[in-house]
Amino acid sequence: MADAQDHLADRSGAPIERPLPLPSGNALFGSDVVAETLRALEIPYIALNPGASYRGFHDSLVNHLGNVQPQMLLCLHEESAVAIAHGYAKVTGRPMAAAVHSNVGLMHATMAIFNAWCDRMPVLVLGATGPVDAPKRRPWIDWIHTARDQGALVRPYTKWDDQPASAEAAREAVLRAFWLTRSSPMAPVYVNLDAGMQEAPLADPLPPLDISRFVPDVAAGVPLEQVAQALAMLRAAKQPVILMGRGSRGEQAWADRVALAEALRARVVTDLKIGAVFPTDHPLHAGAPATFPVQEAAQAIAAADVILSLDWVDLAGALKAACGTVAPAAKVINVSLDHQLHNGWSMDHQALPPADLFIAAGADAVVAAMVAQLPRSPGGSGAPSPPAVAPTGEPGSISVAEMTLALRQALGARAASLLHVSLSWNAALWPFRHPLDYIGSDGGGGIGGGPGIAVGAALALRGSGRIPVAVCGDGDFLMGATVLWTAVHYNIPLLVVVCNNRSFFNDELHQERVARMRNRPVENRWIGQRIADPEIDLARLAQAQGAMGFGPVTDGAELATTFLNAIAAVEGGGVAVVDVRVAPGYAPAAVAGLFRG
Repeated sequence: MADAQDHLADRSGAPIERPLPLPSGNALFGSDVVAETLRALEIPYIALNPGASYRGFHDSLVNHLGNVQPQMLLCLHEESAVAIAHGYAKVTGRPMAAAVHSNVGLMHATMAIFNAWCDRMPVLVLGATGPVDAPKRRPWIDWIHTARDQGALVRPYTKWDDQPASAEAAREAVLRAFWLTRSSPMAPVYVNLDAGMQEAPLADPLPPLDISRFVPDVAAGVPLEQVAQALAMLRAAKQPVILMGRGSRGEQAWADRVALAEALRARVVTDLKIGAVFPTDHPLHAGAPATFPVQEAAQAIAAADVILSLDWVDLAGALKAACGTVAPAAKVINVSLDHQLHNGWSMDHQALPPADLFIAAGADAVVAAMVAQLPRSPGGSGAPSPPAVAPTGEPGSISVAEMTLALRQALGARAASLLHVSLSWNAALWPFRHPLDYIGSDGGGGIGGGPGIAVGAALALRGSGRIPVAVCGDGDFLMGATVLWTAVHYNIPLLVVVCNNRSFFNDELHQERVARMRNRPVENRWIGQRIADPEIDLARLAQAQGAMGFGPVTDGAELATTFLNAIAAVEGGGVAVVDVRVAPGYAPAAVAGLFRG
């Protein structure tokens, strides 16, 4: 008989923990139904941190399904499990599953769920409680792990949640959750599985279902009359501007966006908070993408007579930053379905923007409809070379710009995907020319999501021929570093570059801001911010989890060789972490909108 720790390689070369053969004649249980439903939905993976509340479901994944479709990905923290599912969705546009243990695991996972919510990404989160039937609870532990309304912990930032009471209801709940999470506007969902229901044997097998009939594709119809009205406004405009917001990773959708901008000769603005949606070195692109509009982008918006917003994140904020008012003289065409998710708990809906024409439909579908009605214009000019940037740090320090250009040079002609960037990132130094060149930020603006999202995205990219690269700040990396173990264990190649300024530097600048406003010593801004004495050895932290650790790199002359060695490790199927000691500081575009007052 094979040992339980033997591994079986799947088609991508990733190890699968193979369970021992299942004895014949086993009865089916409630949790088997849930596991079978995930398989029928073709969920490829389920990232999890184990817990007794879903021990029945765990057993079903292993001993009923054989740990294949979905394959379990063991994580060291629930936040990592959900972040991996989030990153996978950012690349594929499809949900994978994550499992969390009871109320305590769900509380660990809340930040990652909020990130996915703000990022409008599909994630299927499965949790557990109970047993709901009190006499079946073990003393103490089952009681503190049972909540009367566990879904209330995440209801304000999930699209839907449920706590089914039977196997049949659980199957329906999982189908509905899958259907809703992948229907636009997308967002996470939560299904809470009663421990008693999981472990109860089925009295009779459930009748089979044709799953496809219960998870139909839902495409919001494109109102062609409004599309024609929008095109008439844009054609008549002398200085049209397109704010290209959320969009898919599809190459056809990318080509449609380029065709639309070129046909209209419209300036295009993109956003570093979301993934690449337009070539950033195209002649029509205004400035570099940034978290807040750079000067060239702001000037284009202010000068526009018609603005087409394609599911832009914070349209009112962009208008106010560029025009000094949320109600500019320009006519505004707003294309979005995002309003369907807005609620009174979270302010992620942002300020209320104006709309002279509102089209309630998916942005990609509207663009495709517009392109179908427009003549194609000649393509734009070739992409310019990246600007040369000299080192700007103090002697013995490395600027983030210097690090960025060294990394680009080391990657050379290799196709690379940026899975995360630090606050100090200057997108002018790294043009995006493909929808997978950059997948966007963490969504919720918290710290610690970058590493987990990167692992999930790298999982989705495995076998694609692209080098997955995550550039994290040191604080972000340290909060999520244990997810590296999962990447190493499941052979998920990934390069992580840590911009290590040994500080929660963003808050240093906030403390300086407050000190100046109050006429107090700015020299004290570092207190309670610096990650030093002792400094943390990030390379050894990576090595402790089986990854290759490089650094700390303190001299720019070492960057080229270090990056080449790290890239070689990733091309060999490994996980590499490079600790680059960078000089504190942000690109001007990053700083512009970070501070109030």
